[in-house]
Amino acid sequence: MALPETMSGFQLTRHGGPETLVWSDDIPVRKPGAGEVLVRVKAAGVNNTDVNTRIGWYSSAVTNSTADVDPNAEIEDGGWSGALPFPLIQGGDLCGEIVALGADVRDANNFEIGMRVTSPTVQAIPTPEAPTKFVTLGSEYDGAFAQYCTLPADQVFDVSNSPLSDQEIAALPCAFGTAMGLLTRAQVSAGDRVLITGASGGVGMAAVQLAKLRGAEITGIASPAKQADVLAAGANDVIARGDIPQAQSYNVVIDLVGGEDWPHFINALKPSGRYAVSGAIAGPIVAADLRTIYLNDLTLLGSTYQAKEVFAELVELINQGQIKPLISKTYPLSDIATAQEDFLSKQYPGKLVLIPPQ
Repeated sequence: MALPETMSGFQLTRHGGPETLVWSDDIPVRKPGAGEVLVRVKAAGVNNTDVNTRIGWYSSAVTNSTADVDPNAEIEDGGWSGALPFPLIQGGDLCGEIVALGADVRDANNFEIGMRVTSPTVQAIPTPEAPTKFVTLGSEYDGAFAQYCTLPADQVFDVSNSPLSDQEIAALPCAFGTAMGLLTRAQVSAGDRVLITGASGGVGMAAVQLAKLRGAEITGIASPAKQADVLAAGANDVIARGDIPQAQSYNVVIDLVGGEDWPHFINALKPSGRYAVSGAIAGPIVAADLRTIYLNDLTLLGSTYQAKEVFAELVELINQGQIKPLISKTYPLSDIATAQEDFLSKQYPGKLVLIPPQ
């Protein structure tokens, strides 16, 4: 079929509030070059990172929670890797259909027109000098908040045979990819007692499901209104936010919130316990008693980089139907401001998903 010259979608024009996302029906469709594929976006997930990038929260100059960032602050280095290439199409989560192939892609990757695909949000491009180097879809280059998205072929995975819907697959890459990375870094295995903060959110519920598949015993932290959803995802127990976890009770803490409760998460670890973090929505600046860390031989792990084999393992679970995200609500892409407002309200468990014009 003939490809359109232009498409509809949102472009982020600068850091700030929702008004910085500008709708356009005249965004050029970038044709795939060598080693690339063009994907028609069928669904795109809503994530913390979309909001964090929009408001510039990744800047080291920002020290408070996402909710407390001044939308009028002048921030120049608010992306994952510093300054962003405005205008930028955000969106790190997608399920789509291949509509065009760049040079040599078909023979090298067995891709076909019409194949249903997804892609990791955090895309590993390691080098000997930088073994954890990556780029982020919707940050370093244009993402899924438009009708089409051009992707590196080596970052595209076939999900044609998955029993999950397009919307469900679009809810997986960022949340479940992040969770898979955290559990892999923390070496979660059968018999581990695992405490998961923010367990009712997209990444938190993903971590619950994936830790359950590994045979762990899981305690989630969630508000009372969402605790039933966390238990349904596979948690053995749920405690309320603000409750102090029992000291030295867990082998692993998977932390997605940070903030003032952080010392309690560290205290909750058994000797030789592992703490892995991939979010700080409640605040990135925390206080620690170093004696608790070194006297108990604790291991602290940051987790952003995801090796390609980690996402490939996740894709196997997607294609086998062994995981299933909770989607609370879907929206037309044009209603992104409402979707992000609902997301920030934290009234919905699991994921919210956007549907571009088809």
